[in-house]
Amino acid sequence: MFQHDIIIVGGGLSGLRAALSVKSADVAVISKVHPLRSHSIAAQGGINAVLATNDRWEDHVFDTIKGSDYLADQDAVEVLCRDAPGRVIEMEHWGTLFSRTDGGRIAQRPFGGAGFPRTVYAEDRTGHHLLHTMYEQALKKGIKFYDEWLITRLVVDKGRCCGVTGYNIPDGMVEGFKAKAVIFATGGYGRIYKHSTNSVINTGFGCAVAYRAGAPLEDMEFVQFHPTTLFGTNILITEGARGEGGFLVNRGGERFMKRYSPHQLDLAPRDIVARAIQTEINEGRGFEGGYVHLDLTHLGEEKINERLPGIRQIAIDFANIDPVKKPIPIRPGQHYSMGGIASNKDCETSISGFYVCGECSCISVHGANRLGGNSLLETLVFGRIAGENAEKYVNSNGAGEKEMIDRATEDEKKKISGLLEHKVGEEFFRIRDELKTILDEKSGIFRIELDLTIALDKIRELKMRYKNVYVRNKGTIFNQELVNVIELEGMLDVAEAICLGAKARKESRGSHFRLDYPIRDDANWLKHTLVTFAPEGAQIDYKPVNIKIFQPKPREY
Repeated sequence: MFQHDIIIVGGGLSGLRAALSVKSADVAVISKVHPLRSHSIAAQGGINAVLATNDRWEDHVFDTIKGSDYLADQDAVEVLCRDAPGRVIEMEHWGTLFSRTDGGRIAQRPFGGAGFPRTVYAEDRTGHHLLHTMYEQALKKGIKFYDEWLITRLVVDKGRCCGVTGYNIPDGMVEGFKAKAVIFATGGYGRIYKHSTNSVINTGFGCAVAYRAGAPLEDMEFVQFHPTTLFGTNILITEGARGEGGFLVNRGGERFMKRYSPHQLDLAPRDIVARAIQTEINEGRGFEGGYVHLDLTHLGEEKINERLPGIRQIAIDFANIDPVKKPIPIRPGQHYSMGGIASNKDCETSISGFYVCGECSCISVHGANRLGGNSLLETLVFGRIAGENAEKYVNSNGAGEKEMIDRATEDEKKKISGLLEHKVGEEFFRIRDELKTILDEKSGIFRIELDLTIALDKIRELKMRYKNVYVRNKGTIFNQELVNVIELEGMLDVAEAICLGAKARKESRGSHFRLDYPIRDDANWLKHTLVTFAPEGAQIDYKPVNIKIFQPKPREY
């Protein structure tokens, strides 16, 4: 058994920033992959912060709340936006090479849903630069890392977190980690969908582990579909491409966003642009196969090489298209999780000593729709807060009982042994692939009650079939098939929570669009969804939105 004051699960930007904020406690980071393989590295377009003298953090707050379709908790959004400049300057001082203006200042570009060009960027590889900088700082500080561990259980004793259990992927051992406090920074759940920009590691298993331990999942029905992913591969094509002046056209050469967002056009919030593109495709104005064009050709080679070199390389390597000469074929794809483990602005959950930050959390700074550039910001702002508050907690609380960790570890060993002992059964990938397909088809950009009912019934059928899942590889060394099987159970839990919340929410708000209830209904649905695990089945409940300053108004773009 391993022991530390604070265990942080997740080696991306949120987890690393949490670790760096701990000053006096013994902290360790556990990651399913090497930290530099975390999904944070894939973020392209930028990070929002008020740096210009003619911009205000209050305006950043308003843009975020308006973009959220008024479901974001306004006290948390205020924390996010007020702290943003300090976090960006901190990253610059730590060594991040942000792009600069001709005058030498940090460069900022326009992003969707924002009333001011406040998105700081490092070419179109912002997440890459931030993650490398953060990891260097973690190495400098001497933070302990446990790489290639899958955390399988959050150990809770009488409402208090006392550690985790983990499966060591390289050698197949199951071990316990005793801690006074645990922080989850485990990322999103994009890979439960068939078409996603997410890395293969983004299964949502961290959310599922917390859910099984008793922490509610909040607002899971709000799934963001990025408007522009490369047709055929779903590789992300950053919103920064439109921020630099790129525009969308349909098969007839029409800049169709003028019909959906006459004021902000191609830089409307992501939910609006994604629905517009999908509508063009559904109504036959897309190209054969189901896509539209993102045109950058008018920007010129020099600007594309300076501002969007990564996008040019992606288009050349994966679509055999040079965006200097030809438009890029794009379609919407699942991209981000607005929902997650329910927590407050202090990153506290319903379980004492258990904190969350980043995409696995629902602090609710994004509400029903996240603005581009706010996710990288969330990792830095709330990663720091989670680490600081966990440290305060451990300084006033002792560790949990060793026996609880030992018992949980033995239980996990038996569970994994049971999976390996099956001589026959169903192959995991058949269940997984059916799950991905049903979510794409029935719980995507457009939803109706019948489809969501079908999806829920199918997910529950898959959960029954999972009980008979079969692992062909009986080995212990890097048994990735076993890892996939373990995570599949969590993917099914997360999918059920998404569809349960979506079926119950009889309105359209942000990323959640019901064709049978196309109007936002503040009178009945200005509230957060909570889904809690129970042996007899998932339980759904609600809590109010924190409305501080900005009263809900119709969204106009």
